[in-house]
Amino acid sequence: MYAVVGCTDCAALWLLADPDSSASAQCPRCSRRHQTRKLKRFFESDDRDTARQARAELLARKQGASEAFSNLESVAEMEARTQEPAVDDREYLEGSGLDADEVAAAGREESRSRTRDEIVRDAIRQGERPDEDAVVDYAAEHGVPADAARDLLEKLTRRGEVSESRGRYRLL
Repeated sequence: MYAVVGCTDCAALWLLADPDSSASAQCPRCSRRHQTRKLKRFFESDDRDTARQARAELLARKQGASEAFSNLESVAEMEARTQEPAVDDREYLEGSGLDADEVAAAGREESRSRTRDEIVRDAIRQGERPDEDAVVDYAAEHGVPADAARDLLEKLTRRGEVSESRGRYRLL
């Protein structure tokens, strides 16, 4: 059951679902609490869309726009239309100056970039027990600053995730 009810303070109209189940309701506009049994019910229906349509009609009548309201679609139909995009993705992208096919291709590619930690680990995996210079060079080629690569290599060694023997590294 749905009821269109009104606030006695600010005259706001709102939809109250199952009005007999709760003792009070709060006005969405002024936040005043009302006892639901004392609220004036302007319309009641078992169908939510019917109650929404009645509220919209009451608001239009209150504004003096009954004639204009009668020319509109139902509230449910207008809501369904808002779910449809006004512009499709391709049209939006091309209107923004982007090539929609390139954007789609880029979305299919591996878009996740590797972290610095992953790059340093990959550098160790790539070589046959590489030395620090080889790890730092590989990391630098893949966008990790040399100092950061050295720090990461040291941290991995301290944590026991990488072993170092005679200046050569390997993953554990």
